[in-house]
Amino acid sequence: MLLLVHHGEAVDAAVDSQRPLSLRGRWIAEALAAECAARGVRPSGVWHSGKLRARQTAELFWVACNPLAEFSAARGLQPTDPPAVVADLVAADPRHLVIVGHMPHLQRLLRLLVAGDADAPVAFPSHGVVALEPTGTLRWRECWRLETADVEPSGAESGERR
Repeated sequence: MLLLVHHGEAVDAAVDSQRPLSLRGRWIAEALAAECAARGVRPSGVWHSGKLRARQTAELFWVACNPLAEFSAARGLQPTDPPAVVADLVAADPRHLVIVGHMPHLQRLLRLLVAGDADAPVAFPSHGVVALEPTGTLRWRECWRLETADVEPSGAESGERR
């Protein structure tokens, strides 16, 4: 299984140039990670782009899903990197992985993996998760996805969490 994760909501660059996760972003990323763990996600490796917001999101998935997994920054995960670099890395690594990155890279990577074309009309949920499994033909099939709305509390409860 391969899990593609868009980093959690970050603070504005005017607030902090390193753009760490906002409180809401941390809470939602933590809830998404817990839901993934509940769905049986147990990666052998957790990769992130090295940017603070991606590393913080990756840490939440690492702790929730498998704190014994390899945890590392990986090349090819920057927002404008070509998706073929990561597609090749994934093809060469048979392990179950969680990859935390950025838009538009993740959307283009998803498109390349499932449709064979980085410009195909396949959407990626903002600050969400897409789970894939290999089809055996160097392509992947989407198993499920989680969006922010899937874990965000509603009504009065959401005011307490933000």
